[in-house]
Amino acid sequence: TRETRDSLSAKAKGKVKEQWGRLTDDHLDIIDGRRERLLGQIQESYGIAMDEAENQVQAWEKRNARAFNEAARRVTR
Repeated sequence: TRETRDSLSAKAKGKVKEQWGRLTDDHLDIIDGRRERLLGQIQESYGIAMDEAENQVQAWEKRNARAFNEAARRVTR
């Protein structure tokens, strides 16, 4: 349902803010769930190279994959 998807999205935003505390709600609105935008905002907010932002996001995705996969399965049921 839409409520469940919104809840999943809110969880993802919370996890992003937990990892990259400099990102604001405005940044997250701009990112709008798009990975490339996330990379750009991390690069800009932290003054790091794109390859470092990519490394950080890949590591974050690996750490959080299980939780999001389980939540996504619940959405499709």
